[in-house]
Amino acid sequence: MTISITPAYRAAGVGVAAAALLVGAFSLGAGRNGTGPGRSAANTATVAASTQQSGRITVTGNGTVTGVPNQLSLSLSVQVNGYSVSSALSQANRAVRAVTVALTDRGVAASDIQTSDLNISPNYQGNDPLPSSYGVSESLTATLDDLATAGAQIDAAVRAGGNAVSIDGVSLNLTNTGVLMAAARARAVADARAQARQFASALGEPLGPVISVSPVQQQATVPFDYANAAVGKSSVPISPGTQQLTVSITVVYAV
Repeated sequence: MTISITPAYRAAGVGVAAAALLVGAFSLGAGRNGTGPGRSAANTATVAASTQQSGRITVTGNGTVTGVPNQLSLSLSVQVNGYSVSSALSQANRAVRAVTVALTDRGVAASDIQTSDLNISPNYQGNDPLPSSYGVSESLTATLDDLATAGAQIDAAVRAGGNAVSIDGVSLNLTNTGVLMAAARARAVADARAQARQFASALGEPLGPVISVSPVQQQATVPFDYANAAVGKSSVPISPGTQQLTVSITVVYAV
């Protein structure tokens, strides 16, 4: 009797035979390597476990704290005019020295006073190509570490320089940030954990351990607030106000 095999069945038969050969070859190889059927099952389980992907929750936590500025940075300049460069420069130099002495006499360290700019330029009248006079501008930056006396120090500097002095600006700085930053970091971590727990609870999954923590670039301090009462009773009131420090971190949790 003749038996015919269609191409589809022939392919299936070839596949079964090939599979049987592969199983035999694997068993033979396992036997040669000293591993038995039990060892093969364990290896299979290990591979299966290693391919499983655990879930992850990524959150960004923020921690903000508030502190009182403890330092003032003062920018001032001396501007004078003279009929010659040398005379204008001499007048400016005398005014700058007087301002510097006034600041140091009132407790500002010499190392905290820095020359920040010097400019000499000619002045013209009308269409005359020749300068009619020369202007000299010298700028200083002073760091005042005691806000209780900063107002008096500014007042003394302005009086010493006279009409040649102009105040270009002040900024209040928060420099004692060690304790504040530690508190901000702790708040950022707590915020991240609270968010992750909310997500895990919504998903119906237990929150797993932390996989990674990445600090985000620290945000700039908030500009100081003038609403607070002035410090001291000097002729130049100084209101330190408050500033904020914010720490942000990105935390990845397993679920």
